[in-house]
Amino acid sequence: MHEYPITESIIKTAEKHGRKARASRVESITLVVGEQSGFIGDSIRMYFDSIAEGTLCAGAELIIKPVKAQLKCPACGTLFYREPLSFACPSCGADGGPTESGKEFYIESITVS
Repeated sequence: MHEYPITESIIKTAEKHGRKARASRVESITLVVGEQSGFIGDSIRMYFDSIAEGTLCAGAELIIKPVKAQLKCPACGTLFYREPLSFACPSCGADGGPTESGKEFYIESITVS
């Protein structure tokens, strides 16, 4: 449910950008959403149209770019994507640890007209 207020914030940011550019509408918003960010892209998408109604963002395309989380092997330094039910490094077999990859959450671009 915390996607509702973040979606409101995204729309307010896009509207501010659109007004500053003297645009008549926001055409699209591209979000980068890491799988470890704490936000679910599909939930943001679910709220977007209803919150955007009556704003410059009404009818805008919401593009969500997902980012998979990577692990780093402490033994050999390999960066890798985790296989289901495993943390094992594909190079040496040691358990990988978390990295910053996959924690991303930001507006990449706003297109206005």
